[in-house]
Amino acid sequence: MSMASATSSSTAESAAHRGGRRWLSGGMRIRIAVSVTAMLVVLIIAQSLALVGLYEEMEEEFIDGTLDEQLQYSIEHSRQLGILIGPQTPDMTLYRFTPGAELPQGLSPELAGLPLGNHEDWSSGRELHVAVRGADGQRYVLVYDESEHRARESAVITAVVIGDLMLVALSFVLVYAIAGRMTRGLETLAERVEGERDGTPFAEESLDAELLAVARALDRAEARQAAVLTRERDFSANLSHELRTPLAGIRSDAEMLLTDSSLSDKARRRAERIIATTDRTTTLAHSLLLLAREARPQVVEPVNLGAAVRSAWSRLHPAGAEALTIRIDPQAEVATDPNLLALVLHNLLENALRHGEGHAIEVVQEGRRLEVLDRGAGFGTEDPMRCFERFRRGGSKPGHGLGLALVRHICTACGWTVHAANRPDGGACLTIDFGPGPTAA
Repeated sequence: MSMASATSSSTAESAAHRGGRRWLSGGMRIRIAVSVTAMLVVLIIAQSLALVGLYEEMEEEFIDGTLDEQLQYSIEHSRQLGILIGPQTPDMTLYRFTPGAELPQGLSPELAGLPLGNHEDWSSGRELHVAVRGADGQRYVLVYDESEHRARESAVITAVVIGDLMLVALSFVLVYAIAGRMTRGLETLAERVEGERDGTPFAEESLDAELLAVARALDRAEARQAAVLTRERDFSANLSHELRTPLAGIRSDAEMLLTDSSLSDKARRRAERIIATTDRTTTLAHSLLLLAREARPQVVEPVNLGAAVRSAWSRLHPAGAEALTIRIDPQAEVATDPNLLALVLHNLLENALRHGEGHAIEVVQEGRRLEVLDRGAGFGTEDPMRCFERFRRGGSKPGHGLGLALVRHICTACGWTVHAANRPDGGACLTIDFGPGPTAA
């Protein structure tokens, strides 16, 4: 069985970044398309309402003009012929009566009582246009049923709505395509920010003016960041080097004191404390130096996980602690830098040993994950993930608070994920997820 490698994890991480960039670019394109289309929808709706309103107004004018012409024609020819000449269209009905006399059949009192002029009536349950005129002591009432007109109006509104929907859909597609062309340069710039450029500047004259300004700002920010990192690394390296020489001298002198047989027990204990404090200070300086660096794997090779755990445990020399329980597939391997893996395992086991209250420590492999479990007090009620913060110490146990911060620093550089949690039955569980990768028997 083979565990996930740092290379495959980095590849997966790069793929995730590319997917994230595509998602951001696509999200921006959608937002631009939706925003522009929303403005177009408002304009289209306003234009459509104006168009429908203009159509209704023209239809009303047309109906009123038609009624006036029909009444004028009917009145003149009725005078000449002596009989009532009605309209030839089935949608119009003409009535003639003498005020105060019996109403003609089909003419309701409501319509007969309308004053002279043009009216709209709903008393029959449908919309009617009614034109009332007077001539020769008689009253003429022309009734026009608007059902056909309303059917035409509904057809026009339906056509307008369908056209608007098609125009909105076409506008969204076109704006989305145009936004894609506009954001393509931004996506390319994001890919260059994430990728390896070998010192090539972000700014290129082929970029649009807006993107060129962003690229130049990125170049300046990168230059400032590189200068700050260089100063920090130089300072950490110089500090570590300057501290090692005096610390080595102090430790050497303390060891020499311990060889003196005439030294009192009290002085001997002080010399031992000096050695222990010097070792902790040396470890602290080394951890600070590693945290200041990128801690990238220098040499990647297959490392047997079980052997690496046993080797890290043997270097700790736990005094009075119970034996370590290891449940790892004998064939399990991790393709990584052996020194970085050893440092991670050392810090995890040292943390479990320090906070495990002398109980047995377990190291368990589950799939592509490695768990280090202890039976101590755990992390309490606080967020367990805060244990990876720099200079954060749990309880009153000795330590400089950088061990787990260094673990996360190395895991991030190797493409791994580290997680902390409380065990349900008490104690802490620190997990390294080596990420997806090929497996073999």
